[in-house]
Amino acid sequence: MMGDVSDEPETAPKPKRRIKLLLIVAAVVLVLDVVSKVIAVRLLQPGKPVPIFGDTVSWTLVRNSGAAFSFATGYTWVLTLIAISVVAGILFIGRRLVSTWWAIGLGMILGGALGNLVDRFFRGPGPLRGHVVDFLSVGWWPVFNVADPSVVGGAILLVALSLFGYDYDREGRSQPQGSSSEDATPDHDVNPDHKDAESADAQSSQTKPS
Repeated sequence: MMGDVSDEPETAPKPKRRIKLLLIVAAVVLVLDVVSKVIAVRLLQPGKPVPIFGDTVSWTLVRNSGAAFSFATGYTWVLTLIAISVVAGILFIGRRLVSTWWAIGLGMILGGALGNLVDRFFRGPGPLRGHVVDFLSVGWWPVFNVADPSVVGGAILLVALSLFGYDYDREGRSQPQGSSSEDATPDHDVNPDHKDAESADAQSSQTKPS
């Protein structure tokens, strides 16, 4: 019987949240950053670079009071507060995160920010003012650690996603407003049988005797 068929519309399934992926990426970056810094502090001495590829690439232990790649030195406590705000903002967005690529980018930034925050809180000269351990020197570029390229790479990825129309709260590219498959359908193709009938009527009227 037709009465058994439900007239209620089917609800679309909720999109899968990517908070777990974000946390996994962040954890991987954080572990790599912390472990590499511990090894660098134990094996390297300040002012004594260890060449890897001649003088171009070397292990160089540096204590950095500034931001990524040794920028903004002298503003340690300000940078610490900014990093804390970034972490809080990412965790807030993560509750509605749907895009896989956004999860990866935000995870890279979160892991890098947490890695440098560990140094800010637990290394000298004191909490909120701790100097970050950098250990890799490449050419003329400032000495850096694992967290620095992770933060910058994640930020570049998010900018690229935004430019190409990928939002954090949906999978795939967002569609322009007002565009639909119905709008793209030409009017003259809506009912071809109706137009054929009109043509037949016109021909029959012309053939009738006056």
